Amino acid sequence: MSADELHEITINVNGVVHELEVPARRLLSDALRHDLGLTGTHVGCEHGVCGACTVLLDGRPVRSCLMFAVSAQGAEVTTVEGLTRPDGSLGPVQQAFAECHGLQCGFCTPGFLTTITAGLRDNPRPTHDEARDMIAGNLCRCTGYQNIVKAVERAAELQSGREPA
Repeated sequence: MSADELHEITINVNGVVHELEVPARRLLSDALRHDLGLTGTHVGCEHGVCGACTVLLDGRPVRSCLMFAVSAQGAEVTTVEGLTRPDGSLGPVQQAFAECHGLQCGFCTPGFLTTITAGLRDNPRPTHDEARDMIAGNLCRCTGYQNIVKAVERAAELQSGREPA
């Protein structure tokens, strides 16, 4: 078996099943970006430190720059492109980021959006400290994080249907 041998994989990305032929060492981030054209998943550090490449794998956040595409065989992957509502409008986390000015350059934003989506599923009503902890594994060089934390809190409100007091 050569290093260049292609492996057939089937993955469900954002609700669409894709059959791909990938080299054994093709990263999931590269398969998403280059093979499927889903460029919303950003690659920043290529060491799993920054979080820009975070996607949801079977609902759990993973660093796609650390995972081989063949490891996603049969999995369900959600990228930032898959966070919109079925009608194409912004999902609650995306809407909260826009309302709270949670982004500046936008490079880290896809990783934050996927991380927060999973975090709010696990903890739909986070305290301020829990909201900060939720995003602790993602790095941003522009914002100072205050508006990102506000966006987590606002997204929780939007998802629950409650408005701030």
